Amino acid sequence: MVEQHPAENPQQEREPRQQRAGIAAFLVGTVGALAFFAFWPGLPHVIDWGAILVAIAAGGLARWACQSWMAKTTQKKSKRL
Repeated sequence: MVEQHPAENPQQEREPRQQRAGIAAFLVGTVGALAFFAFWPGLPHVIDWGAILVAIAAGGLARWACQSWMAKTTQKKSKRL
């Protein structure tokens, strides 16, 4: 049997999870902004370069918010222990 050792550095366990969460947040923000521009009543239902750039910015903002939220909760958990 292969022994499983706990990670010596808990940060190494969190990095892949934070990266996946950041990618997911970026995609959700980008797709959400594109859907807003495509389906919101009253807007011209055209996806142009401006809408694409705003969607990318919204995805970046969503990723930043997710990363900062995860870092904040990690700090709270480490202080509690």
